[in-house]
Amino acid sequence: MPNLANKTTRRNLLKNAAGAAAAVTGAAALAPSMAAAAAPKEQKQGWPKPKDGEKRLFSSAVLHNGTLYLAGVGAHFQGTIQEHTKHVLDELEKQLIECGSSMDKVLKVNVYLNDLKDYQAMNETYMGRFTGIPPVRTTVAPAGGVPGNSLVEMDCIAYV
Repeated sequence: MPNLANKTTRRNLLKNAAGAAAAVTGAAALAPSMAAAAAPKEQKQGWPKPKDGEKRLFSSAVLHNGTLYLAGVGAHFQGTIQEHTKHVLDELEKQLIECGSSMDKVLKVNVYLNDLKDYQAMNETYMGRFTGIPPVRTTVAPAGGVPGNSLVEMDCIAYV
């Protein structure tokens, strides 16, 4: 004679397994919509803040979802490549701090030299301005030079 208790137990196990599978499948189907609901909305902030009705050509800085983009900074005075490089790095550091970041959080720097012969002298001043892991960097000398009679211009990307 078959064991009735074993059949009942197996039947209950199969029912429970089927119910669990349906619950998991249903939860998986809901997961994408739940993740979308929990994901933070994109946020974009610009600096400096425009005055009412003011139209700007570009922002000096834009923060987007924790990543900070700083526009190019030049040195618009008579001086050496070392003086210009120091000035530009000092100005970038001020902007980074104003926007809630720092030189330690810089990920990428673009350097634009008015003349490629200034590469070594610029590097001597640039060296050591970023502690820890230095940012990745691209250095170029644009064919038309750097705007505004600056010997060097730099922009950067950092996190906050």
